[in-house]
Amino acid sequence: FGHIRDLPKKGMGIDLKTFTPDYEVSADKKKLVTELKAAVKKAEIVWLASDEDREGEAIAWHLAQELKLKEENTKRIVFHEITKNAILKAIENPRKIDQNLVNAQQARRVLDRIVGFEMSPVLWKKVKPGLSAGRVQSVAVRVVVERELEIRAFEPKSSFKVEGVFLNENQQEIAAKLKKDFAKEKEAEDFLLQSQNTEFQVLNVETKPGTRSASAPFTTSTLQQEASNRPGYGVTTTMRVAQRLYEDGYITY
Repeated sequence: FGHIRDLPKKGMGIDLKTFTPDYEVSADKKKLVTELKAAVKKAEIVWLASDEDREGEAIAWHLAQELKLKEENTKRIVFHEITKNAILKAIENPRKIDQNLVNAQQARRVLDRIVGFEMSPVLWKKVKPGLSAGRVQSVAVRVVVERELEIRAFEPKSSFKVEGVFLNENQQEIAAKLKKDFAKEKEAEDFLLQSQNTEFQVLNVETKPGTRSASAPFTTSTLQQEASNRPGYGVTTTMRVAQRLYEDGYITY
């Protein structure tokens, strides 16, 4: 069900002196919270089993706060596949809520609100109503704009390279490139003409081992891009397939 609490939709919702957020239960989650509070009263132990990332940790923390859970009968568990063995292993290794992860999520949320709340109205007034600004996309847009300005201001200059292929006594081809580039085509042609009757000597050939790193694990966005490029899946299909693979234990979160 995702987050049960968030910053209020109206107003800043943050004390700008202490940066303390003022959370409220989301309107569409009030019924769920009421049901959970009733269930907590009947439960001996409450297991918080949200995702292991910072958003999941924050969800667990918000639940603990809103449901007024007691530490002695609340256990935080995580698992990466919805299988019997994975869940039993998680139950055997409970832990407490990781406050560092919670703080990381809160810092992200607070920054999102402060930047967005201040900048979005400027966009509405100067560009177009309905646009949004944030701590990531605002910076990303600036990087894109600066790069585009560099591209437009770039003045291309032609240069001419000279490459050669030499044969050793075993008739093995050895490719070589002149270190100097010529600014004019005529200069390159003159050099080639002068080189016609010149004897060249290969002084040294070095062979070095090469390495190729494995591809980085998928993020949500790179998974969606690859699924679109290869089998042609849309975002909805990709996420549905990924969810099934996760539930069956074939992939991690």
